[in-house]
Amino acid sequence: MELRKLLHAGLLITDLERSKQFYSGILGLKEKPRPAFDFPGAWYDLGECELHLIVTRDALPTAGARPKRDFHVSFLIDDYDATIRQLDQAGVPFREGSSGLAQIFVRDPDGNLIELQSRS
Repeated sequence: MELRKLLHAGLLITDLERSKQFYSGILGLKEKPRPAFDFPGAWYDLGECELHLIVTRDALPTAGARPKRDFHVSFLIDDYDATIRQLDQAGVPFREGSSGLAQIFVRDPDGNLIELQSRS
């Protein structure tokens, strides 16, 4: 077996509209059509990969109850400083990484950890 690339990552969410405001409105992802599943959700186009948001009726742990290190999705960003300004303007709490990499960590409205990384 040879794994060739990541096709998509899926995150559990509880409120589709609130999550769309975060992923489309704050992170700027472009939503794409998804099949008519028997559960709500949204798909976002990331070039050769996709992000799938899946609505669950089960309660998720709150952001404050989750550890500093957690399952996460990482997105490549172009402008580190502009991203920090945009998060500040939107009132989204974040922390910068401490590993020497240009990393910003935020939580979505359901507490999923999102890494924003610049490689320039």
